[in-house]
Amino acid sequence: MNSPVILGVSCGAGKYMTGFKTVASMVSSMIDDLKITVPVALHLDHGTYEACYDCIDAGFSSIMFDGSHYPIEENIEKTKELVKICKEKGLSLEAEVGSIGGEEDGVIGMGECADPNECKSIADLGVTMLAAGIGNIHGKYPANWPGLSFETLAAVKEKVGNMPLVLHGGTGIPEDMIKKAISLGVAKINVNTECQLAFAAATRKYIEEGKDLEGKGFDPRKLLAPGSEAIKETVREKINLFGSAGKA
Repeated sequence: MNSPVILGVSCGAGKYMTGFKTVASMVSSMIDDLKITVPVALHLDHGTYEACYDCIDAGFSSIMFDGSHYPIEENIEKTKELVKICKEKGLSLEAEVGSIGGEEDGVIGMGECADPNECKSIADLGVTMLAAGIGNIHGKYPANWPGLSFETLAAVKEKVGNMPLVLHGGTGIPEDMIKKAISLGVAKINVNTECQLAFAAATRKYIEEGKDLEGKGFDPRKLLAPGSEAIKETVREKINLFGSAGKA
């Protein structure tokens, strides 16, 4: 599809894979062995202050500092420090203002809408991109979810100018809302739960059809293959929806 890709790694995923250095080494080797030619960003998602430094040391090309749970003054000070080191090392830095709804690695947010003035305060520090809460939620959206606040998004955009904006909790947001958000300045959209759901459904189908009992269908490489293909198909759909196909 000739699209650039961003590999998002949460603190929990890094721990599960035995550490950020393991992740960085694996990705680097895969790029070489598979002769990948499209740009690949290895990105820390919702990083703690300490995890940001760990990922910088590990060789990540992009980090997100989630300081949304700090008072704005402390968020600004910590972001300032990370802006300096990221510029020195040529890394991109994402910052967050306004808690994203749902749960991410044990941090629960209610889906707040960010204060546009606070967004400007963080953007003016020199971050690469900004995640601003606009009513979005991690995980599945409840039936009574009111939708994205485009009023907040437009107000944030007016304050931060051409800075790329980030939309977390991309799973379950209707396509028309996704396209409108992109038109209002969203340049990066995070999708995780949808990939997980696709993987689970395909794996369940494989087992329920008894394919794990046929020959060596129990081999993890075979058992997990349908789930992996389901994730790939989901990613292809998102690449087309988000408009990044052919832009590598």
